[in-house]
Amino acid sequence: MAVFRRRRDGHPPAPAPYAGAPQPYPQDPSYGAPYDPYTTAPQPRPEPAAPPPPPPLRWQELLTGILFRPDRTFWHMRDYAVWWPALIVTFLYGLVAVFGLDEARESILETTASTVAPYLLVTGAAMVLGALVLSTVTHNLARQFGGNGIWAPTAGLAMLIMTLTDVPRLALAIFLGGANPVVQIVGWVTWLYAGFLFTLMVSRSHEIAWPRALASSTIQLLALLMLVKLGTL
Repeated sequence: MAVFRRRRDGHPPAPAPYAGAPQPYPQDPSYGAPYDPYTTAPQPRPEPAAPPPPPPLRWQELLTGILFRPDRTFWHMRDYAVWWPALIVTFLYGLVAVFGLDEARESILETTASTVAPYLLVTGAAMVLGALVLSTVTHNLARQFGGNGIWAPTAGLAMLIMTLTDVPRLALAIFLGGANPVVQIVGWVTWLYAGFLFTLMVSRSHEIAWPRALASSTIQLLALLMLVKLGTL
């Protein structure tokens, strides 16, 4: 079968091949056609495709990772929404948080279960709503400071930080009372740790420096101190 190639100036046309003669140029296996250095330009190799992003963490790994492996967890989950763990954990925390207040615990224990149940449900829902509003404020402040994070991951992680860091103080306050010195010390320590986690999470999710990340989470930190910690301390 004859092969037609475009003639270039300065290069005479190749003579017609006779039967059984080998091809004048080697075969290019990548294109399935004769390779002519005068007419065929080498094609660049395609770049390898980027690997797919890792799947989101399971809820067990997420909850433990926030407390014990925060840096790696925040990098991993910066683009994934964590609504279900955030809403469930915050609601359960709101149900139990009233038992950490001495006066509220005594009044609850003196009432019947039918009266306490609606009160606890309202408290849990109020805690979810308040944590969501405060976490949204943290996200919006981070955006104002030049962040580029997404609202859903930032708000969900902030809600989890707000509730998970207060679990040790709340567990002690239920049995020892909020005025116990050990409970007060644990409350301040966990509040400082919450500030560290807020700063780290915002800096990873929004890719901003830690002073701006700390400033973004200041309102939520102060609200956590006044509404939750100081209510017992």
